[in-house]
Amino acid sequence: MKMENKEIATFANGCFWCTEAVFNRLEGVDKVIPGYTGGFIKNPPYREVCQGRTGHAEGIQIHFNPDIISFNVLLEIFFATHDPTTLNRQGHDVGTQYRSAIFYNSETQKEQAEAFINLLESESVFDSKIVTEVTALDVFYLAEEDHHEYYERNKEQSYCQYVINPKINKLKTYYSDRLKEKTI
Repeated sequence: MKMENKEIATFANGCFWCTEAVFNRLEGVDKVIPGYTGGFIKNPPYREVCQGRTGHAEGIQIHFNPDIISFNVLLEIFFATHDPTTLNRQGHDVGTQYRSAIFYNSETQKEQAEAFINLLESESVFDSKIVTEVTALDVFYLAEEDHHEYYERNKEQSYCQYVINPKINKLKTYYSDRLKEKTI
């Protein structure tokens, strides 16, 4: 999807509290919205998604400027900040709602995602096969307001300390040149 020199990428790679915190720190990303996609009911509530009853993944929509950060760079960071080889699982978060998925908004995004996965596989970047699904985006439902900017409002909570902080630290270590000044 394109909007006046802006694009939207839709990813699912575990808990959306983690992924929102990671991608919000990148230069060229205007906003990151947590929500649900890839399921089979309309307007799914968080509790139902968390229990795996709706088929939705916890996902994010990244609104970005492709002149500053490309979709391929977003893909690189996507694969670097989660385990794309575990089916329906990220760490202690287990279920289809935590699956690894790219919900493409255009044929170009689909082609880029598939090519990137093929490159990672051909280079044996991961010890196991990548299970990330590449699927056309159907509908993206916004998460409830208390899930927006969750990490920024709850940095002292143990989940943020033990699960999200290591992802942020990895981002700072390997992608410091891609970070917004205020988030370093």
